Amino acid sequence: MNRFSNVTVSALCAVSLFFPSSALALTTVPSGNVNVEQPAIPGSSKNRTKALNKTFDGKYQKVLRLLKNDRGLISDIKSVSSKFAIDPIHMIGAIVGEHTYNVDAMDRAQSYYIKAISYLKSDIKFEYNGESVTDFVKRPQFDRCNNMKGSLELWTCRENVWNSSFSGKTVDGEKFPRNRFSAVFFQPFYAGQTFGIGQLNPLTALMMTDTVSKVTGARKIDASKGKDVYETIMDPKKTLPYIAATLKSSIDAYKRYADFDISDNPGITATLYNTGNPTARAQALARKNKKLKARGEDPDLPQENYYGWLINDRVEELRTLL
Repeated sequence: MNRFSNVTVSALCAVSLFFPSSALALTTVPSGNVNVEQPAIPGSSKNRTKALNKTFDGKYQKVLRLLKNDRGLISDIKSVSSKFAIDPIHMIGAIVGEHTYNVDAMDRAQSYYIKAISYLKSDIKFEYNGESVTDFVKRPQFDRCNNMKGSLELWTCRENVWNSSFSGKTVDGEKFPRNRFSAVFFQPFYAGQTFGIGQLNPLTALMMTDTVSKVTGARKIDASKGKDVYETIMDPKKTLPYIAATLKSSIDAYKRYADFDISDNPGITATLYNTGNPTARAQALARKNKKLKARGEDPDLPQENYYGWLINDRVEELRTLL
């Protein structure tokens, strides 16, 4: 998942939990794919699937069986979606996409939590070279983030500071890797790790904790308590609100910054769940469309990637789960 990384383009929706409504009229992105053929699947996903002697279709069918056979999980998805004012197809799309292209589905939802127990026995710390992330963000470069009001704004600001001031740079005599903030500080076990039925990484969960707490009343998670963070993203019942909040944040970001309503297009929200960084992407699309408008040209719509394309292509089948 959803990983809030740095890349370009895609997605948006209605009702706002995160941002005030745009003063401009929204353009509704219709359902379906812009691309006639599926965009290229990354080599890393192909290689990972081939190494496990799997196929994408086989993995798709496996996660479909998991969802079909677990009516309790589907009931929870519908309930959580309602609380966050999103169509549950968006949550289905994110879960199916992750288990088709990134990981293999387990046989039942509770297996994800059973797997978590082995990790929760470990001492989980978010740190780099012995410096905890909670101490790291006290450095003066992060001072501009101190007035941020919510966890989404706060951790997004901190991620941006990492990208601009630390990634690939030498600071105070210490050389930092050219890599994502989440990869450097929030992967204590192994690189590229995401967990649970929603395949969230800890940084994304930390971004969403204020909204999840506000909507559901759940206790907030804290970067200084790694075990709590991992338990939250690995427990199926606890992680579903975080999946919904992540999707909702993408929907609201495109509403606020790009004047697009993507609430009818689960392929776009799935794309953003896969690529991350919806605010920067929405802003980039808005800048591009401003230039197109100045030249008298039609604006570009958000477009699905390979992951979102599958969700739109199979959406009728996926809706039967609900």
